[in-house]
Amino acid sequence: LQSRYPNGVPLVTMFIHPSMIEMLDAAIEDAIERNSWIDCLTVLPTLFGSQDASKILSLCPSIQSALKSSRALILGESYVLSDGFVKDVFSQLEKEMQTFSVSVSAKLGDEKNTTKENKCGNDSGRLPEPSDNNVESGSKPGMEKGSKKKKGKSGNSRNSASDDLDNQEPVPTKSKKNQRKGKDISASHVSESKKSKEDNVAVPSEDWIVGKLLSLVPEFEEQGMDDQETILKPLANHLRPMLLTSWNERRKAMLAENSDRMKRVLDNLQKKLDESYLNMQLYEKALDLFEDDQATSVVLHRHLLRTTGASIADMLLFNLDAYNKLKNGIAVEESQNSEPVSLSPGERNSIAKSLLGSLSVKAVALVESMEGKRIDTFMIALAAAAEESGLFLKRLDKKLEKTLVHSYRKDLASQVSAETDPVSLLPKVVSLLYLKVHNKALQAPGRAMSVAVSRLKDKLDDTAYKTLMDYHSATVALLASTSAATHDGDEVASDGIPTKKEVLESLMPSLKSLVLGTSQPQGPS
Repeated sequence: LQSRYPNGVPLVTMFIHPSMIEMLDAAIEDAIERNSWIDCLTVLPTLFGSQDASKILSLCPSIQSALKSSRALILGESYVLSDGFVKDVFSQLEKEMQTFSVSVSAKLGDEKNTTKENKCGNDSGRLPEPSDNNVESGSKPGMEKGSKKKKGKSGNSRNSASDDLDNQEPVPTKSKKNQRKGKDISASHVSESKKSKEDNVAVPSEDWIVGKLLSLVPEFEEQGMDDQETILKPLANHLRPMLLTSWNERRKAMLAENSDRMKRVLDNLQKKLDESYLNMQLYEKALDLFEDDQATSVVLHRHLLRTTGASIADMLLFNLDAYNKLKNGIAVEESQNSEPVSLSPGERNSIAKSLLGSLSVKAVALVESMEGKRIDTFMIALAAAAEESGLFLKRLDKKLEKTLVHSYRKDLASQVSAETDPVSLLPKVVSLLYLKVHNKALQAPGRAMSVAVSRLKDKLDDTAYKTLMDYHSATVALLASTSAATHDGDEVASDGIPTKKEVLESLMPSLKSLVLGTSQPQGPS
């Protein structure tokens, strides 16, 4: 054939005219110039197979030039992708990777919990130092669809696509500050090998990227490319290392930026925990006064759990969650609000389960203890969670107790003096009386107020006790009328509210004088 057709070009299974190369070369050059892609088999006659397509591609001047200048990429023997198209696809994936962190963190937390349950809780969840930058997270970016064009497919104009991330399996991550002394060396090697393996898969899987490519460039699917080996998997394998490099670089930068904030989170948490835990121990001591009354004791325990206990647990969980997110390179807003954090039961459970290893187990136990009837169970769970977090709980000694009682009494006296609400005044006065009589900081809800007041009978003179009882009775009457008017629509009760409130207000000075005036209750016997 060559002797008969000197200008002909031999391929693998056929002999072609040079004009066919020129035609293909022009189509390829056009696709490259438009930052698009082209399947050469759609331009060539149907008799062409992949081997002949690969051969003719190597003869095209535009391909030779583009490959030398890195302006194009050949995949699957017959596909030519411009560098602009590949970069555009990559940039869409990279953008989505910047927004997926929170959802992925939650999925990773679920996976970690499953893993640790299978291991019977052997993994430690102790918080590492903020300088630990060696944890890599799985990632699940989204992508956008490409516009539809025949032959050359442009990658510039795209509509948003939101594909499900369920096909991407989350990868559990670990970080350990130090190997414990005496641990077998082989265990360390296993840990390092596992860590390395986790790092290597810490970006979207090949199947996930393939799915996104079908959304980004729907023409791939429209042309009936059922065999993913032709272009989809090669392109996914080309993009995946680039995504890994980009993710790791961005992650390292984020971790470095978050390092100072992580330290501040732990320092601030420790300071808040010191104060709150000491107060909790102070309040707990007052519960001993009611151990002989089971019903009242349960009410007081539950009240303390739902007030001070909930505040401490919420503070701990909220800050551990913030630390965990910062450690994993997730952006967390730095709140300027100094108000205590208040979480719902669902939020507590969600945060507790998202923590690492045995810390999660202990955090879940802490959350569960808040639904119990005993404050001591909560205190044990709190101590376990704090210890696992690397936090220190300061024990209340006699010197600290004396200082706290004095400070609490002074603050409470100031509140009583400034109080203008007749209903809010009673529990503050009762608490101050218990401080003066028993040297105990009682935290009593309305349901326990009657018992708390009655137990002061032997500690006050008759006049003082009568003043206290009269005020308590007037308070109960006002609250009963208010409740009836609000919930039952009782007009008679509603009409009597102003009178009852006036009576209560008239008793306020005499009640305040019990703790602020010259009338003093008897001291502890």
